[in-house]
Amino acid sequence: MHRETFGTTANGEKVERITIEGGGLSARFLTYGAVLQDLRLAGHAAPLVLGFERLEDYVAQKFYIGATVGRYANRIAGGAFRLDGEIYQTDRNDSINTLHGGSNGLDRRLWQIADFGPDFLTLTVADPSGAMGFPGTVKIDCTFSLEERGRLSIEMSATTDRTTLVNLAHHSYFNLDDGGAGHALDHRLKIDALAYMPVDQDCIPTGEVLPVAGTDFDFMMPRPIRLGDTVHASYDHNFCFGAARGPLRQMAWVQGAASGVEMQVWSTEPGLQFYSGQFPGFQTRGLEGRQYRTHAGFCLEPQVWPDSPNRPYFPQAILRPGEVYRQVTEYRFRSPDED
Repeated sequence: MHRETFGTTANGEKVERITIEGGGLSARFLTYGAVLQDLRLAGHAAPLVLGFERLEDYVAQKFYIGATVGRYANRIAGGAFRLDGEIYQTDRNDSINTLHGGSNGLDRRLWQIADFGPDFLTLTVADPSGAMGFPGTVKIDCTFSLEERGRLSIEMSATTDRTTLVNLAHHSYFNLDDGGAGHALDHRLKIDALAYMPVDQDCIPTGEVLPVAGTDFDFMMPRPIRLGDTVHASYDHNFCFGAARGPLRQMAWVQGAASGVEMQVWSTEPGLQFYSGQFPGFQTRGLEGRQYRTHAGFCLEPQVWPDSPNRPYFPQAILRPGEVYRQVTEYRFRSPDED
């Protein structure tokens, strides 16, 4: 375990970087945005995630790379919702909608180190009532731990002093081949969901829940992320796993086309957002000087379904005083030469 200064914010706040190791993994985290900056698997030279070498790049980027997002991950249509008879207007940072908690969501906050050890780190933040328009002061803890057989475990918990919404997600972009130097479209992906949610032009759910069978959203059997022979994929959709949070279960499996490195996604959440990393005109320098371009990485984000406060028949993200929000998500990695 190593702790060091990574940079200083415009407000003069010190951002720290913490390195932990365990289970054949090593990881670096930042107190800015509870970001996973770098993740390595023994025997595989390249990073498993996209990241930046400088704090300035995290502040400038708009793609939530490596961050912990909330207070409400994903989108809220029109940035408005009704809760216990009262209408709330949240920060509209994605056209007319709210995305990942607004323009100053948890990904832009400075988290505090609550506890740490050789193979784990707990970060905490207090999100005040009224921040980005959300009611109630929410205390959030996020524990990252590296466990046996290549498991990155992420446990998030939250409490509130007033009824509110809480929907958190980890937002790393993965590339299991070359760390993002090339595209990830040839990765083989399996998503264990029978249904998905179509969206409109603003990526807001239409309200339908449709079967994946016979569509471009059918990942029940492993196949490349790309569609056919073209260098193309445009996924930013929720895959449906249940009506509520439940026991830990496998949601997805991915394998790097060149490396053979595998990743399983396990979670307690009712939905999995798959984003294929389409950034029109995107070009930026990342870890070890890699030049990231569109489709350099993909996201698999367990969470509550998007726009749930405006769809009462969706799984809900309501948290009340006296209750404890708890999400467990695991990313399990395996090298091709592992028995």
